[in-house]
Amino acid sequence: MVDERKDGSYGTPQKYDPAFKGPIYNRGCTDIICCVFLFLAIVGYVAVGIIAWTHGDPRKVIYPTDSRGQFCGQKGTKNENKPFLFYFNIVKCASPLVLLEFQCPTPQICVEKCPSRYLTYLNAHASEDFEYYKQYCLPGFQKNKGVAEVLRDGDCPAVLIPSKPFAQRCFPAVHAHKGVLMVGNETTYEDGHGSRKNITELVEGAKKASGVLEARQLAMRIFEDYTVSWYWIIIGLIIAMVLSLLFIILLRFLAGIMVWVMIVMVILVLGYGILHCYMEYARLRGEAGSDVSLVDLGFQTDFRVYLHLRQTWVAFMIILSIIEVIIILLLIFLRKRILIAIALIKEASRAVGYVMCSLLYPLVTFFLLCLCIAYWASTAIFLSTSNEAVYKIFNDTSCPVAGKTCNPETFPSSNESRLCPGAHCQFAFYGGESTYHRALLGLQIFNVFMFFWLANFVLALGQVTLAGAFASYYWAMNKPDDLPAFPLFSAFGRALRYHTGSLAFGSLLLAVVQVIRVMLEYLDQRLKAAENKFAKFLMSCLKCCFWCLEKFIKFLNRNAYIMIAIYGTNFCTSARNAFFLLMRNIIRVAVLDKVTDFLFLLGKLLIVGSVGILAFFFFTHRIRIVQDTAPPLHYYWVPIVTVVIGSYLIAHGFFSVYGMCVDTLFLCFCEDLERNDGSQERPYFMSPELRDILLKGSAEEGKRAEVEE
Repeated sequence: MVDERKDGSYGTPQKYDPAFKGPIYNRGCTDIICCVFLFLAIVGYVAVGIIAWTHGDPRKVIYPTDSRGQFCGQKGTKNENKPFLFYFNIVKCASPLVLLEFQCPTPQICVEKCPSRYLTYLNAHASEDFEYYKQYCLPGFQKNKGVAEVLRDGDCPAVLIPSKPFAQRCFPAVHAHKGVLMVGNETTYEDGHGSRKNITELVEGAKKASGVLEARQLAMRIFEDYTVSWYWIIIGLIIAMVLSLLFIILLRFLAGIMVWVMIVMVILVLGYGILHCYMEYARLRGEAGSDVSLVDLGFQTDFRVYLHLRQTWVAFMIILSIIEVIIILLLIFLRKRILIAIALIKEASRAVGYVMCSLLYPLVTFFLLCLCIAYWASTAIFLSTSNEAVYKIFNDTSCPVAGKTCNPETFPSSNESRLCPGAHCQFAFYGGESTYHRALLGLQIFNVFMFFWLANFVLALGQVTLAGAFASYYWAMNKPDDLPAFPLFSAFGRALRYHTGSLAFGSLLLAVVQVIRVMLEYLDQRLKAAENKFAKFLMSCLKCCFWCLEKFIKFLNRNAYIMIAIYGTNFCTSARNAFFLLMRNIIRVAVLDKVTDFLFLLGKLLIVGSVGILAFFFFTHRIRIVQDTAPPLHYYWVPIVTVVIGSYLIAHGFFSVYGMCVDTLFLCFCEDLERNDGSQERPYFMSPELRDILLKGSAEEGKRAEVEE
């Protein structure tokens, strides 16, 4: 193996051109057809948004809906003072029909407050409790029927049990007391006449319903944790942003020292994590219940339970130890390559120092991505709520017309009502039979596709802009004197004016693959219950193949955008030239590009680990900030995980500038080696420090490869 391919198998190397001085300014528009397609797609996307906003009604998501499709708690309606949804028989919510129709097969009404005591209709209809009981009957109910007729027609619930509001819905107040599942505070309740009533059956039914609603309760508790901890989460993210910015600034002036400090700090942070896990493991020794295995415990919604098990801390300690060993081994075997990568990072630091506004460009990308996400999310909500109310026949027993659509106004006098005397015509879901309603699925797919296309376009625009600015730095012979004024803004203008079509082409390819991956994930979820092993194997293969294809297209696009920023060629030509250039310098790619990515990953881990440890100690009440302390939480891991993920995204945003700078300088370096030979007639554009280290390191790798062959 040699360092550079000259046999033409990977294209023709660039030849010396005395007129070439970096990014070409006299360029023309590229991939115009794709630009037109993007414009038409955006126009269509706006039209879809207008149609969705015209037909949609977000109130269907915000407010619960009663059996007649009316909203609970909405201002300006007769239910304005009735914010809670009450189920006549909550036990029926545990029926499999709920999973199919997304509606409990029991009458539902809007009420001012949830029931607070146990009461049956049999005891209430002839007592002073009837007025209290009446508010939980159908609107307009009059006491002109017998008890059997009222219960048969479903005008009132058979029994009221103490309930608590949850997500604006009344659910039984089920809780455990000394190992006994109870509703309210007792296992029996007063019926209004002093007698005690056993409600074992109701408790068991409530237990079934609570199992169905367990996921909702978990989501609600997580939401409550966010409402009381959002302030501290924002502070944690601000700390991550300050640390990232400080790290980048120090990297500009002390690149070599900061890289080694970063490596040592990552090792120390992981080492402390291992030590902390061992200390927790030792602390739990002898504690009752700490030896229970994770398998025996099973899944628990309260994740704090796992932290009281010794096996949990052993697992954490093993994971961190493996990561620590892998990093140390990589550092040992890559020590010489790290020295070469540091030289490239130093050159990137100088480039970023001369184009300091590039550090702020991720904010532009973030803002544009927020616009894309907001438009996609709002359009998706309006599309999903643009259906009409559909009423269906529900019945507890077998009925030939059950599940058919009906009209609640005419149902009592219809033939269906006579066929099934105990049936009810109630709101089932939102849908429709018009052409627009039949096209909703296609519009949702188009909405997802346009989101991926526009989001990838925004990312591509940022990559071309940064590549153009850093390429202007590299190809300036006398740095920074020959550097053009406002290189970032010039590169941004060139990208939008000449290469919108090329960016649209590259982002379109990536969007198509991403939509296919989303569809595969959807199909995989639908096929999980199937026992066909061949189908599962085929689905896994397809998911793996398209994942690899997406990664390859991202790699190809990134380097193609660099060539577009330098030469102004179309997407296909730029992608081919970039790929052949990398293949002609494949050893340098392995030596430099991936090692620098590894070092940047360590930098992200250092910032994320530091902020994560601080968040862990704060939200577990182990440290205090001045007089303030962490708020009480259901799950303290909720803000910690949020801070960790947000910190990684923030650090990734800052380091992405350095990553794009390194990739651009690397391609320019490879081009420089092909165009020039370092003589006075054809001098290199790279700095002397970079030339000495890179050429020496590449020569050593080439000799080592030849010896291995």
